[in-house]
Amino acid sequence: MKRKVRYKRRKKRNVFCWFLAVLAGMVLTGAGVLAVMILLKRSAWPSPEELLIRYMDHIQRQEYEEMYAMINQEASGNVSPEDFIKRNSAIYEGIEAQNVETHILSYDKKKLAVTYHASLDTAAGKVTFENKAFFLEGEEGYELAWDDSLIFPELGPLDRVKVSVSKAERGEVLDRNGHTLAGAGTASSVGIVPGRLENREEAVSQMAELLGISPESIEKKLSAKWVKDDYFVPVQTVPKVKELEMMTGEPDEEVIKEKERQDALLAIPGVMLSDVEVREYPLGEAAAHLVGYVQNVTAEDLENHAREGYTADSVIGRNGIEGLFEKELKGHNGCRIYIVDSEGNEKAELADRAVQHGKDIQLTIDANLQSCIYEQFREDKSCSAAIDPYTGEVLALISTPSYDNNDFIMGLSTAQWDALNEDENKPLYNRFRQVWCPGSSFKPVTAAVGLESGAVDPAEDYGNEGLSWQKDGSWGSYYVTTLHAYEPVILENALIYSDNIYFAKAALKIGADEMACALKNLGFGKEIPFEIKMQKSQFSNTEKIETEIQLADSGYGQGQVLVNPLHMACIYSAFCNEGNMIKPYLLYEKEQAGEYWIAGAMSKETADVVLSGLKKVVNDPNGTGYGVHRDDILLAGKTGTAEIKASKGDTSGTELGWFAVFMAESNVERPVLLISMAEDVKGRGGSGYVVSKAKVILDNYLGQTW
Repeated sequence: MKRKVRYKRRKKRNVFCWFLAVLAGMVLTGAGVLAVMILLKRSAWPSPEELLIRYMDHIQRQEYEEMYAMINQEASGNVSPEDFIKRNSAIYEGIEAQNVETHILSYDKKKLAVTYHASLDTAAGKVTFENKAFFLEGEEGYELAWDDSLIFPELGPLDRVKVSVSKAERGEVLDRNGHTLAGAGTASSVGIVPGRLENREEAVSQMAELLGISPESIEKKLSAKWVKDDYFVPVQTVPKVKELEMMTGEPDEEVIKEKERQDALLAIPGVMLSDVEVREYPLGEAAAHLVGYVQNVTAEDLENHAREGYTADSVIGRNGIEGLFEKELKGHNGCRIYIVDSEGNEKAELADRAVQHGKDIQLTIDANLQSCIYEQFREDKSCSAAIDPYTGEVLALISTPSYDNNDFIMGLSTAQWDALNEDENKPLYNRFRQVWCPGSSFKPVTAAVGLESGAVDPAEDYGNEGLSWQKDGSWGSYYVTTLHAYEPVILENALIYSDNIYFAKAALKIGADEMACALKNLGFGKEIPFEIKMQKSQFSNTEKIETEIQLADSGYGQGQVLVNPLHMACIYSAFCNEGNMIKPYLLYEKEQAGEYWIAGAMSKETADVVLSGLKKVVNDPNGTGYGVHRDDILLAGKTGTAEIKASKGDTSGTELGWFAVFMAESNVERPVLLISMAEDVKGRGGSGYVVSKAKVILDNYLGQTW
């Protein structure tokens, strides 16, 4: 009986064990499935290496919110989104981080640690470092354990990243003799110390009236976040009135007015003057169109010139030499990026770029000649170009009326800007870059073309036609007119007396196709190879000379012929260089070896014949250029008066006066070829008005002691 009982108990125990085993198996099978499911889900997660690359790419795009979404809150010290974004954006944008590149070096699966190499471009150059990033398993994937060392390994939570900038000095613009055309100067900054204002509203009103600005613009400056009661708040830059200017000689009227204005400003409690360094243009109006000016950069400038080293307080060249050579003149600011601790002690240097000051630009310009030409034509609408015909050095480029480029540095008021833009004489218009009807100054060109083609025989007498002529009745009522009757009517005399009829006949002998082809070979329709872009000269509004009358008019520089003054100077240089047209240049070179723009533009024989006639224009008492004749130096040249009419029958049109004059021998010490054009000379002596100006200029230039 006892054995049976034990057997039954053993049987029940085995059944129970079997049940437990089955149950355990079922549980284990479910856990296995769950484990497999977890493993499968985890395998679909992006790896820590991939996540780190993604995180660093967000830095490149300044996507700080996306970066924050990738971190583990608890492991990252529960940093708030606001603090995270503020910290990262301040550092990465403060150092101007760009081109972030990340390379994975190794991955520790047990520690979920990624070792990587990072590099990024900054305002101070490239920064590179090795670092380690740690990850944790989250519910939806791996999460980054963030702290400040992830930005830079040396960076602690209380540390700061500092950027120190060494400002580059802008290069100077100099003339051929080292005289400054653009350089560093001193002005006065008019400003307010808010805490010293006795009656703010009244003071602001008085100041605004004296400076020609609105009270609102002053209040806006005073309301800036950085302003404190004892801070100097700059409002406007004004010329510095030097005491020496007031004490020596007779002070300029403008200087006296400015002194009175500044005294009135200083009488307002709270208003102060402080010296400030500015760009200065010593020649002012005399070289404004040539030199140009700089202005503070705008938001658009910063966008268009990103990564070129410009900051909010930079200046940029707007036009002229300042704009043309902006890259060379501006230099590059020095920059140093480093980490300091909470006490301000330096911990580590991240990058350091030495300052590169801007390069000086020396021009071939002669400042004295530039100023002298300007003074002669300052009241006219004119342009002038002066070159050394043997080297191609451009000695002067002038456009009048002009403006003072220093005014742009001080800051133009709305009234000043409107006055410049609305002035009917267009002082902002750069005339030496344009093309103009050349009139009789073009006749030597027609002569050269005719001689080269064989159509013109310099000894052939065209016959005295009186003061008007037409080819035949097919011209209707149109006649070519001239001012002087003379005999014999040969090339030399035609140049001396500036005979329109002779050169109209010569053009018809040459023919339209030959004339067009020859002028193209002399650079018409082509860019002048010069640092400053000039408008292209033309012989017609179309590709060809359309009619006989247009061809005849073209012969004496009318019709549709338009020439740039510098281009004309280059053509005239061929008469000095045995038929070779010089190439003009503006950057000064110690070795003044001339280079030809168009070699063999005409034969030496042609150049000599034309030159002989141009000598007579200046040295024959009957010559239209005799007004500049000298006994000490042999000069040559040609006058020109161009009629600007709305139609052939227009009698109320205006006239352009031209004069080209140059030294006819190469052995002079300082050769010059000067071409000037003045508008509205009708009733003022025509081209003779320009000749009289050229005489003063030459007397000054040749009389200088060097």
